[in-house]
Amino acid sequence: MFISMNGRRFILPFVALAFLLTSLTSFAPKADNPDAVLGTWLNGTKKGHVEIYKKGGTYFGKLVWLGQPNDPTTGKPRTDEKNTDPSKRSRPMMNMPLMYNFKYDGDNVWSDGKIYNPEDGKEYNCKMTLTDPNTLNVRGYVGISLLGKTQVWTRVK
Repeated sequence: MFISMNGRRFILPFVALAFLLTSLTSFAPKADNPDAVLGTWLNGTKKGHVEIYKKGGTYFGKLVWLGQPNDPTTGKPRTDEKNTDPSKRSRPMMNMPLMYNFKYDGDNVWSDGKIYNPEDGKEYNCKMTLTDPNTLNVRGYVGISLLGKTQVWTRVK
């Protein structure tokens, strides 16, 4: 079937195929970018912001904002009071390293890292998956990833 347009003739199947190919390429995966995870993220509990940064070829994260930065009972800055190591319980939570040693695996996945949870004072194995430029799935686990919990983090900047 032909369509006449300004004196030109187009084949309808060709136009449909061109439209289909153009549409499909808009959903193609983005170029592989190991640094796409860099930035500041609102954590899954919405209580803090974590800045993810890179040193060498490894990725780290530190706490840079707290919704409640001071202990309500003392009025002093919050400390790592639930840490299983008593010698670390007096360290300030602000700028505290929470994530370390992540390596980029490709396909928007960073793994082989560790994450510290100041709410229970424990450290977990961790894997991060960037699902879109502003959404990061952070999965902490013990042993195998199947035995864990995923938080959805949202990019702040």
